Amino acid sequence: MRIVASVLFLLLIVLQAKLWFGGHGVFQLWSLENNIADAQTRNADLVQRNETLHAEVEELRDGKEALEERARSQLGFIKEGETFYRVIPKRDLKGN
Repeated sequence: MRIVASVLFLLLIVLQAKLWFGGHGVFQLWSLENNIADAQTRNADLVQRNETLHAEVEELRDGKEALEERARSQLGFIKEGETFYRVIPKRDLKGN
């Protein structure tokens, strides 16, 4: 009877070890759940970024004002009849 109880106890220990530390164990499950949560957060951020970019593309496609503003700020374009002033900061004597 003692041998059967010892074998059953040993079997219980082995099964518990597999449950907690095995390839499909509890710790791996927790790790995978954290990875899923991180991936969902990244996906939500990317979806928001894509929506913002899509709205910007639509605005550039439909409105001339947005296109004009982008040309002015990024490419330095000016309208006919406008005067462009460029202010150059004065250097310190120390060379900064």
